[in-house]
Amino acid sequence: MPLTGFGDTLKPVSTVKHKNVTLSLPEPLMRRFKVFAAGKEKSMTALMAELIEQAIGEESAHEKARRRFLRRIQNAPALGTQGRITWTRDELHER
Repeated sequence: MPLTGFGDTLKPVSTVKHKNVTLSLPEPLMRRFKVFAAGKEKSMTALMAELIEQAIGEESAHEKARRRFLRRIQNAPALGTQGRITWTRDELHER
């Protein structure tokens, strides 16, 4: 497998095809991002890909939890009310 870089930073080159994307950021944010990526010893491209993957993963996990919750409430056992509320707010909050 081809390697890039020098010294202890050698890493395998990904076999996944990449596409170029133009990203426009405010100059101050771009400077901060460059410093942030350098501090993590990653290229801006690698860090951006990692952050996007993380965001998509978090969204997927949230969506799975949401669907699981909806299934649970749709399949909740009957509580004998036949859909009628027979109590008042005041009754629920009596002291």
